Amino acid sequence: MYLNPDWPELIKKAVVEAEEILFRQLPGLQINVLKNHEKVLKAFQEERVSTYHLQGTTGYGLGDSGREVLDRVVARILGTEAALVRGQFVSGTHAIAAALFGVLRPGDHIISVSGTPYDTLEEVIGLRGKGQGSLMDFGVTYEGISLDSEGKLQFSLIGDRITDKTRLLMVQRSRGYAWRNSLMIAQIKELVEYVKTAFPQLIIFVDNCYGELVEGQEPGDIGVDLLAGSLIKNLGGSLAPTGGYVAGRSDLVKLAAQRLTAPGIGEHMGATLEWQRLFYQGLFLSPLTVSESIKGAVFSAAFWRALGFEVHPEPEMPRTDLIQAVKLGSREKMLAFCQGIQKGSPLDSHVTPIPSGMPGYDDEIIMAGGTFILGSTSEFSADGPLREPYIVYQQGGISHTYVQIGNILAALNLWQQGLLS
Repeated sequence: MYLNPDWPELIKKAVVEAEEILFRQLPGLQINVLKNHEKVLKAFQEERVSTYHLQGTTGYGLGDSGREVLDRVVARILGTEAALVRGQFVSGTHAIAAALFGVLRPGDHIISVSGTPYDTLEEVIGLRGKGQGSLMDFGVTYEGISLDSEGKLQFSLIGDRITDKTRLLMVQRSRGYAWRNSLMIAQIKELVEYVKTAFPQLIIFVDNCYGELVEGQEPGDIGVDLLAGSLIKNLGGSLAPTGGYVAGRSDLVKLAAQRLTAPGIGEHMGATLEWQRLFYQGLFLSPLTVSESIKGAVFSAAFWRALGFEVHPEPEMPRTDLIQAVKLGSREKMLAFCQGIQKGSPLDSHVTPIPSGMPGYDDEIIMAGGTFILGSTSEFSADGPLREPYIVYQQGGISHTYVQIGNILAALNLWQQGLLS
C-alpha cells in the first residue's frame, strides 16, 4: 500500500482503513464479476457475433445486421424478449422518455413507486416546466409514492392508489440525487410478484441507469416488463461514445422504437456510423469496468467515513448500482471536493469546475470528471445539485485505483482549504 509521506496523517489513516475494508470485500465482488463476464461472453457466442457485425452503416441504416445482433445480445444479457440499442438515444433520460411516451396514451395514469424520480425526468413527466410536450401535457396523470422510512416499497399504499386508469408503475432502481437506498433486485422482484398476482394488466417499468451488471440478475430476469438505460454508463464499458437502450417485452420495445423514429419505421432504421465496434467492445468489457467501479465505490465509502463524513451506502452494504453518496454539509466543501476530483482527471485537470445551470435540472449543478467520453459516468465522475445538505454523488471508475487517487486528491483539496480536520 502506497502512502505519500507528504499526506496529512488523518488522510493516511483513512486510506489504510479504506484499503483494509475493500480487501475484505474483494472475494465476494470477484464472484459476481465472474458470473457477469460469463453471461456476457455467452450472449456474444450464442448470437454468433463476428467481425462483420462491427461494421457501421450510413444513411437509413437498412439491413444493418450488426445493429440487429447487438439488440439480441443485449436482450440476452438483460433477460428480456427484445432490446433496442441505439446511438440515436442522446441520454438515459431520452431512452426512458421514448419508452414512456411509446407505451402511454392520453388518460393513462402512472405511479412512481420509488418516490420522486430523477431530476431530468421531472420535466419529462410534467412536474416542472409547462407546455414542453410532457406526459402530463398529453393527458397522462401522475402520482408518486415515497419509499418508507427503511427505504422499502410501500405495497399497501401502491395497492390503494391503483385505479382502472392506471397503466404503468415506474421504479427508479438507483438513488439518483437522493439520500435513499437504491432498490435491490430482490426488492423489485417482490413488487413484480405482488403486481403480477393482484394487477396483471399493469406494466412495470424500471429506470435501470447505473444498475446493469452490478448484481447477478437483471430486471428482465425477474419479470419486469420494460426497462431503459444509458450506454455512457454501465453497459458502454467506458468505450461507447453515446447512446442508450430500451429492453423488455417485444410489443413494448416496438412501441418505444416507433417513438424514437416514427410510426411504421420503428426499429428497422437507424445508421450505426462509426460507433458499432465501440458498442460491442464496450459491452464486452462492461463487467470489468462495472466491477472496478464497485471496488472504487467501496473504497470511497470507507475513506470518507473514516474522515468523519456520512456516506450512503456504507462500505459493507450490498450494492445494486454504482453511485456512492457523500454528505459534505456545506457549499464550500462540495465545491472543494469536486475541484479536487477534477485535479485527478486525465483530461482538463487544470480546469476548475464551477456550479452552473443545466438543461433538465432545477438547481445549479457542479460536475467534475475529465472523461474521454463527454459526461461519461462509467469512467469516473462526481457531481450533484447545490442544495442542502450538499451531497456529492460519485459514479463509475475505469479502474478502482484511479478512483482512489481521485478521492485522495479531493480530500487533500479540502485539507488545503482548511475544510478538513
